[in-house]
Amino acid sequence: MLKNFVPSLVLAATSLLSIPAISQSTQTLATPNASPASAVLATRPWEFGPFFQGGFGVGDRSDFSFTSAGVRLGKVITDQHLPSFLRGQFEYAGELMPYWQSFTPAPHYQNTPYDCGGQTCYVLLPVNGGTFTGLSITPIILRWDLKPGKRFAPFLQGAGGLIWTNHKYPPDIQLPHGEPGGTSVWNFTPQFGIGFHYFVKPKQSVTFAANAIHISSASLGDRNPGVNASVQFQIGYTWWK
Repeated sequence: MLKNFVPSLVLAATSLLSIPAISQSTQTLATPNASPASAVLATRPWEFGPFFQGGFGVGDRSDFSFTSAGVRLGKVITDQHLPSFLRGQFEYAGELMPYWQSFTPAPHYQNTPYDCGGQTCYVLLPVNGGTFTGLSITPIILRWDLKPGKRFAPFLQGAGGLIWTNHKYPPDIQLPHGEPGGTSVWNFTPQFGIGFHYFVKPKQSVTFAANAIHISSASLGDRNPGVNASVQFQIGYTWWK
């Protein structure tokens, strides 16, 4: 009986001693799943996915609205740098929007001031308007991916892009510039934004962003009224590789 008991005791002791090692190994394997945002960004990955964007003008363009849709491609370039709440990684990205629309007031007459012998006079002139359709590309997105949490990965970004529309944008007085306005079919889009990724799977996330976008032709047309400020919100789905 003693002969059988000793081997059994040795076997039981060996099993007990191996439990912490097994638990530690299991915990190590589970770490990436416990924090998918940190695990993915640590590999300096590529990111890509579709998005939808919409928003509105601000100030004298508050009656403008915008919708667009496209795809995004980005690459995390660096490891984490900087201290405290500024700690993060640099990412370069770009966006292509084959669908871009701006909804403006319908064509109408506008009371327009002009100089008449040293005095200010007014005349009703036609202003074009309605829906403007085009496409947009944002080839320069400089993003700072802040230190992520378990599933949240916030970011800040500055960007610059270009819009082409099917007729001159924004709406302008049709005379004396000629039809259909004195602006341009080409406009530039300097912008600044904030956002975050929420990881729903180890290498997949839902992406939210809010961007302040300025639209200007840089005086490519006769006039450059532009859209001084617009606020546009973006939602997309992102794959990481």
